[in-house]
Amino acid sequence: MSILDRARAEIRAMQPYASARLEASGGSVMLNANELGWAPEGQFTDGCNRYPDPQPGALVQTLATLYRVRPDQLLVGRGSDEAIDLLVRAFCRAGQDAVIINPPTFGMYAISARIQDAAVIEVALSEDFSLDPDAVLAAWTPAVKLVFICGPNNPTGRSIQPQVIERLAEGLRDKAVLVVDEAYMEFANSSVSASALLGRHDHVAVLRTLSKAWGLAGARVGCLLADAGVIDLLRRIMAPYPLPVPSIRAALEALSPSGQALARQRVATVLAERERLITALQGRAGVRSILASDANFIAVRFDDPAEVYRRLLAAGIVVRDIRKYPRLGDALRISIGTPEENHRLLEAIEASLGVEGQA
Repeated sequence: MSILDRARAEIRAMQPYASARLEASGGSVMLNANELGWAPEGQFTDGCNRYPDPQPGALVQTLATLYRVRPDQLLVGRGSDEAIDLLVRAFCRAGQDAVIINPPTFGMYAISARIQDAAVIEVALSEDFSLDPDAVLAAWTPAVKLVFICGPNNPTGRSIQPQVIERLAEGLRDKAVLVVDEAYMEFANSSVSASALLGRHDHVAVLRTLSKAWGLAGARVGCLLADAGVIDLLRRIMAPYPLPVPSIRAALEALSPSGQALARQRVATVLAERERLITALQGRAGVRSILASDANFIAVRFDDPAEVYRRLLAAGIVVRDIRKYPRLGDALRISIGTPEENHRLLEAIEASLGVEGQA
């Protein structure tokens, strides 16, 4: 059984929109897309008068090489959010189908499902925020078409062991798409990407993004790694031109050899700074505990998180209030910034907790 049999029949049967750019193969005088013949005024607008390729060949090939998949196993789009939305729309019938999530986790899985009027089945993480694969499999019903897991998880920072992902992949075969969100994978040195499972499991899909380790949050570039049939299915319902020309250029520059070297250097700095923050905050009066993290952030439990948040904001420092998440009612999520930003953070936290010490 192909995982495509679990997708919506009407999506499988539909013909995709044939964009003008797709019909332009071999042309040099482009008069088929009602574009303006001149680029607009501006320093970075060269080529912006033309529609971009729906799946820019150079970018797709570069990302496929980076993530060790074939180009036909990769779909590039607007961050991970677009791929999440496309998966839900392609596989979930409104009012009939469902997804499984593991709270506390990234909120867009549930939001995309509810927009589609798909049910959201919650299987809470264990007390230590690890994922129990048997609990997830026990919650599956024939209505479930997608199972979202996040590792390293947001907002806890905890990774998912490869054997857990393998157990889920085996248990969900012919039942549902297992979607593994690896947005923070670059910060988890010991983790192995779930993309290694693609050759054996056509129902595994992996989300990757350039928003975190690659510093391109403002460019909105991400991709989905999946079976070629799933990629083809999602392209049928994707917007004709998902990525703007400046975003494509920025991504290719960031992924150049020098860009990759710089990214590795900055990831190493983030990891060192993460340990520095953990060491500086552990045992402080007012700090209850710090969750172990494999991401570029830490979740910190405070005696009075509301007051710490207020005082940090008064000092011009914005952190994430995650008290709404299950079992995180005393926690703030703190991104790892530059060394200078982290120095300011530690000084402000010390002031807010009424303690003295070296930052």
